[in-house]
Parts: sequence; structure tokens; C-alpha cells
Amino acid sequence: MAISADQLVERRILAVLHQRAADEPVVALHGPRSVGKSTVLAQFAAARGVPVIDFDDAEIREAATRNPSLFASGSKPVCIDEYQRAPEILDALKARLNKEHSTPGTAVLTGSTRHDALPRTAQALTGRLHSLALLPLSQGELIGTFENFIPGLLTDPTAAVAAHPASRTTRNEYITIVTRGGFPLAVSRSEAARQRWFDDYLRQSIERDVVELSRVRERQVLRTVLERLAGQTAQLLNVAKLGAGIGANIKTVESHVRLLEDLFLVQRLDAWGTTLRARAQRQPKIHVVDAGLAARLLRLSPAKLARLDSTALTDFGNLLETFVVGELRKQVSWMDDAVTVGHWRTGNDQEVDFVIETDDGRVIGFEVKASQTVPGTDLKGLRVLRDALGDRFVAGVVLSMGTRSYTYEDRIHVCPVDRLWQTV
Repeated sequence: MAISADQLVERRILAVLHQRAADEPVVALHGPRSVGKSTVLAQFAAARGVPVIDFDDAEIREAATRNPSLFASGSKPVCIDEYQRAPEILDALKARLNKEHSTPGTAVLTGSTRHDALPRTAQALTGRLHSLALLPLSQGELIGTFENFIPGLLTDPTAAVAAHPASRTTRNEYITIVTRGGFPLAVSRSEAARQRWFDDYLRQSIERDVVELSRVRERQVLRTVLERLAGQTAQLLNVAKLGAGIGANIKTVESHVRLLEDLFLVQRLDAWGTTLRARAQRQPKIHVVDAGLAARLLRLSPAKLARLDSTALTDFGNLLETFVVGELRKQVSWMDDAVTVGHWRTGNDQEVDFVIETDDGRVIGFEVKASQTVPGTDLKGLRVLRDALGDRFVAGVVLSMGTRSYTYEDRIHVCPVDRLWQTV
């Protein structure tokens, strides 16, 4: 059962935050607005017995702007919410770290803007700031399970697949899950109320956050770019196509895309493994940060997606891929070991939707299929990747809306999508 509005979920990232704060001088928790960063920071600060300094409070923000050293000199760890609203604090923290020889656990920050999007402070804490991502709620966080599929695949892929019981999730239930998304303030609402929340969220993001970050005069153009990006979700990013018909040149559109990325409304998934094949695709894919938000941008209700016409099937296929990529990104963000993620596609349209590579070179590939059956032709991309990598290829997984988990052939497996949030 999903959470209700009055329930407090302990996020998986909280344990990671405690671990990293023991090692790093400054840890910054970055992510979209309204995903729970303030709540996580409050839980962290309470455990350490320190206050949270909220830069969303106008009076506190003004005082910190006038005297940032005062706010940076508090008891460790200094906990600051929405630090990008008074970026002068980073220079003050740098001065403190210089005096204290960069001791771990000096500060924990949250920000709703990518750190490198703040030109005044981008270099202030180079080598001393460790960034963590907090994305919308995962399905495991929503229903109270401990997701362990990726570690299981890295340890024993066959066991990780075989241990999964038959799935009972129906197509309509998947549609509900995907269009609901993972924003804490949206998931427990009725469909109509959730749509209103998404509309308000988008309007505030464009009218408030974008203006704070960059002086964009053509707000409607920016909104149009976002809507068109939603139309490209789970597809290769095509900036020229975005600009066609809206009277904006490629340079302007590209700057708008970057701005939307800086605010965590969309995410690029870079091309991976470009040296494996001479004709490997180098274009990134684009994904809206939350599948529910993407569905609202495209005005795709559960009723529309439940239809069995070709348009609805294509739309749901793209949304499902964005949803799965989002869930995999969340699970990767909790891992102790650093990994590289991306998508892989050749000039012959052989592709793998999501690739994870560990630092020691092991690779897992994922394909997403919005169908109940998985014919052998759907394994083409994973087979090519397996053959190209040899022993480095640990597992390839096709995530479908079928009911069974099984090994199809050497190191290639088929699982229901809901295996992602099951604990085995």
C-alpha cells in the first residue's frame, strides 16, 4: 500500500548521508524541489543534535548574505537548507575549511539547483564538496520494501532472477503506478488533485525558480521547450526538432534545456560505450525527472493510456522506460560504489536502454518492454553488448509486464518490471 499524506518515509539516502558525512568535509544533497530534501536534512540534523538553517526564510537568507561567516561558524555539522539562495555561504565554508584542514562532517547542504549552475560559487569548494542526488520516492520507499535487485545482479544474477515470485501486477496497475509518479506531496492525492499539484509545481518552477537562476524573459518559450522535451522522453535528444516551430534558434533551445536540467526537471542519459562500436550513437537520451510529471505535461491520463490503440501503446512505452530509468537511477544513488550509467545504441539501432558499469569494469544492461511477452528479437541489443564485452558483461535484463522471471539464455534474463521493488 502506498504512503498517505501524513506518513513520514525514511529515505534510503539518509543512511548514505550519515556515511558520507563521516568521510567528506561538505556533503550537498541535490534534487528537484518537493522531493523531501528538507525532511531528510531535518532527520539528519536531529540525529546530530544541531539546528537547520533555512535559506528559504527571507530574514535568515538576508542575514546570511550580509554575514555568511557567522552562519558558517556554527556547531558541526552546519546544516543549511536551499544553500543556492545565499551562495555566499560557500566562500565562508571554504574559509572555515582552510582553517580546520578540511575536517569531515563540517557541513551538510541541500540545493534545488545543480551546483555547477551557480557561476559565482562553482569553484568555491572544489575537491571538498561531495554531491548526493535525492530523486522522487522510489516504489520500494512508497510501499515499504528494501530494493536490492542491482546488488543481487552484481553478486549472483541467476539467483537474483530465480528468487522472484510470479508477478500479479496488471497493465492497468502499471499505468496507475507510472502516472502517479514519486513526488511525496502528489502520490497520495486523487487523480484530479494530483493533476492540479503537477500544474502548480510546473508553474512555480517556471515563474520562480527559473527566474532566480537565470533572467529568462520568454517564459512561455521555456514552458513549450519543457513540454516538447516531455514528448521526447526516453528518446534521443533532438535540439533541432525542439526548436522547430517555436521561433527559437538551436543555441537558445540548448540553453533552455540546460536550464531545465539545472532545476532537475529533466535529465540527460549520456551515451555509454562509444568505443565498443565505431558507429555507436553519441547522442544522449532525455528523460523527464518523474514519469508522473511527464504524463501530466503530455496530458496523458490513466484512461488515455489504458486504450489499446497504437498512439497509447507508444506513449505508454516511452513513459514506462522513463519510469524504469528513474527507478534504476534512484537505486544507483544509494550504492556504496561509484558507477557509470548511460544508454547504448549503435548505428544499426541495436540498443540497450540503461547500462550500469562498475569501477572494476563489470556491466549490467537493462531493456524495457511495455508488453507481456518477450520474443527473442527483443534481446538483440543485449546479445550484441554481451558479445562485445565478453566476461565483463555480468547480466542483461529485459524488464517487461509479464508475470514470470527466468533466464532466457547465457547471462540474459527476463523479469517483470515490479522485480525492481521486491526484496529477495
